[in-house]
Amino acid sequence: MTTFDLFTERGICQFFSKRYKLKSFLFHFAFIFIGIFYLQPSYSQTPKDNTKPVPPTTRILFIFDCSQSMAGRWESDKKINIARKFLIHTIDSLEKTEYTEMALRVYGHQSPVPPQDCGDTRLEVPFAKGNAPKIRQKLRYLIPKGTTPIANSLAQSANDFPKCDNCRNIVILITDGIEKCDGDPCAVSTELQKEGIFLEPFIIGIGLDPDFRETFECVGKLYNADDESRFQHVLNVVITEALNSTTAQVNLLDQDGYPSETNIAMSFYDSNSGRLKYNYIHTINNRGKPDTIILDPLIEYRLVVHTLPPVVVDHIKVFKGKHNIIAADAPQGTLNIKTKGTRYKNLKVLVRKSEDTHTINMQTVDLPEKYIIGKYDLEIPVLPRINVKDVTIKQSVTTTVSIPVPGIITLLMTNPGYCSIYIERGLELEWVYNVSSDITHETIALQPGTYRVIYRPKFAKSIYYTSEKRIVVRSGSSQSVKLH
Repeated sequence: MTTFDLFTERGICQFFSKRYKLKSFLFHFAFIFIGIFYLQPSYSQTPKDNTKPVPPTTRILFIFDCSQSMAGRWESDKKINIARKFLIHTIDSLEKTEYTEMALRVYGHQSPVPPQDCGDTRLEVPFAKGNAPKIRQKLRYLIPKGTTPIANSLAQSANDFPKCDNCRNIVILITDGIEKCDGDPCAVSTELQKEGIFLEPFIIGIGLDPDFRETFECVGKLYNADDESRFQHVLNVVITEALNSTTAQVNLLDQDGYPSETNIAMSFYDSNSGRLKYNYIHTINNRGKPDTIILDPLIEYRLVVHTLPPVVVDHIKVFKGKHNIIAADAPQGTLNIKTKGTRYKNLKVLVRKSEDTHTINMQTVDLPEKYIIGKYDLEIPVLPRINVKDVTIKQSVTTTVSIPVPGIITLLMTNPGYCSIYIERGLELEWVYNVSSDITHETIALQPGTYRVIYRPKFAKSIYYTSEKRIVVRSGSSQSVKLH
């Protein structure tokens, strides 16, 4: 066989029939090909998402006092020079900090006094990535001129923070004096905190008179620098507090005060603004302790533990630099409402605290639920309706309430009519159910008991056509009731 013949159809067949038997070769080749194809890793499969949540961006707005008084002497230099030197040094450090953005608002630098220009406040450098050189450049050429509109500057800062779903908004006010424009910095700060515009502001005072310090305590956290070296220290402390989060754990206490309750959703709200900050499902870690969470130390929290009913802890303050313990009394027991058979499948039972009209849960039968220990009232919407009073839920105990198996009655009426069912309660009749006046038969599930069925044909013109049947319903029984 020549080389040419080998690559012809005839040559190929001869080659394989002689050495490998063509049919056998093709079978094995197909098997190997399919195997290679299916054994390849599936790159279309979505990998497990193990990515950690992105930390919030901390946005720091510096509100810088450039009023006329900042031109005054303070130890080694003018106040404006000392303040800008240390602030520029801080800007240099923050420029390299991940998840941090800065902006600069200045007041008192556009209009000299007199006259007094209370609108002299301006956002000089807005928030943006990589804007540190612009902030430094603006700070270097500021000249103190005007008045001190602190309230107006805070009010205007509400527009300085672009909308952001994952940001912490911080204001750092650097000033050497108090409000000079009859504004109310305390009221403005309080309102903007409630609206969630920014967290509690930091105020760095430059040699503030002791009589003035009280005026800032309602605005935010005041750190007064009595001398030049103290100013640098205070600025570093404020930046550290602004950037750092802290750790905490939530102890959900049982009846005996042990943190044994767990696997419950918890929500942390900002007490000032009412805004939701964090959601966690409480977890016991591998060491058997409540797991550690990260909280912002600048926020006062309201904790809602989503037990039934919920447990609320107000005015929680966490402290930077320490592991905070938050305790909530959440002792629980279990309620199981049981039924036999399928007649009441998916039935919802109303659960209320004893002597309280507010429904805290609609519990599905045969699905146990946990509740805070105490007494509860149950309303079971069967016929007739069952009310169970003062069901006691105990710590770590399952309390079971059983619904009796109903009996079945089938009403058979010769004509459509007015028909009602009543249960005997001693000497009294208690209404249970009204049958539609347009039908002649209906099947109804009733709890065990003695009943009266009262009927009158729809078009009968005499009261004496009223008929009555007394029936006894037993669990699991079935019977027909003929009405004439």
